Amino acid sequence: MRGAVISATLAAMLAAGCTTTPIVGDPAVAVTATAETDPVGTANADAADDPAIWRNAADPAASLVVATDKKAGLYVYGLDGKARHFLAGGRLNNVDLVELADGTVLVGASDRTDPALARVALFTLDTARGRLNRVETFDVGPGEGYGFCMGPGRDGADAMLYSPVKDGSLHGQALRWNGGRPAVETVFRHKLATQPEGCVVDPRNGTLYVGEETAGIWRFRMDGTPGELVAPVDNAMLVADVEGLAIAPEGREGGLLVASSQGDNAYAAFRLPGMEPVGRFRIVDGALGGAEETDGIDLVLGDFGPAFPRGLFVAQDGMNGAAAQNFKLVRWDAIREALARGVGPEATADGN
Repeated sequence: MRGAVISATLAAMLAAGCTTTPIVGDPAVAVTATAETDPVGTANADAADDPAIWRNAADPAASLVVATDKKAGLYVYGLDGKARHFLAGGRLNNVDLVELADGTVLVGASDRTDPALARVALFTLDTARGRLNRVETFDVGPGEGYGFCMGPGRDGADAMLYSPVKDGSLHGQALRWNGGRPAVETVFRHKLATQPEGCVVDPRNGTLYVGEETAGIWRFRMDGTPGELVAPVDNAMLVADVEGLAIAPEGREGGLLVASSQGDNAYAAFRLPGMEPVGRFRIVDGALGGAEETDGIDLVLGDFGPAFPRGLFVAQDGMNGAAAQNFKLVRWDAIREALARGVGPEATADGN
């Protein structure tokens, strides 16, 4: 989805008879998808939006991807891309999941059914059957629900729920599972100047990263210090809109943060903890189609079986040929190797 500010600007320029040249950021290396999901059920619309990965530690190849059709509900896919389950749920936009201490896999999604009141819809994932079960829907605050991410609990909570609302508000809620009778309490609030959406939590220290679509990536440490803009939209690393965010933690504080640079169909990688630019990549046509105009992304390290031996990156594809939108699955080791070579957009790391 394009930010309102950019859309209004483009509309005004076109109405005035002006022509524009699309902005293209710094060179990006190319990777290809290993698998893709079945298209979402809503055709001829901007419908697929955001994925969340559950890794099956006991049987990595049996891992699952939960993803949204933001017009209709939630899908569960296997790593072969085949839909295992669809649960109708209305306008669910962004999705994330955490595994609780008791083994429950808790799934949350931003519920934008009521444009005047942001909500979070909670589900559990039956990992053996690949099915979702409804739990409850909680109010977040005024405004239209939009972004969503989850992280480990703190101060006695079982999980943290973060909701960037379309008007720029950020809400953080502490969730206590209570054996399946969940309760939430708002413990964090902030306001950005313009529309945010994508967010991700560093599981090691609870640091929250939020994408303000036309401004850049903000970091909120959980020590009470003010938020800081750590990666501005510069038309080099990041081209607006800034959309999905994902994290690949390494060691105590290292690793990479990846952002969807939707404005030029690329993904930008930054080194943690300092957010130094590492490089950019694109998912291009190969045995499967590429990915363009990506909204949500997710990334989980580890063994996912022979097809994804060192980690899995999943990206929404906003232009899936003649079919409805879907999600592309890419080997993380292929992305890392391409970034390490960093020799420009013509170099392709084969994800097959």
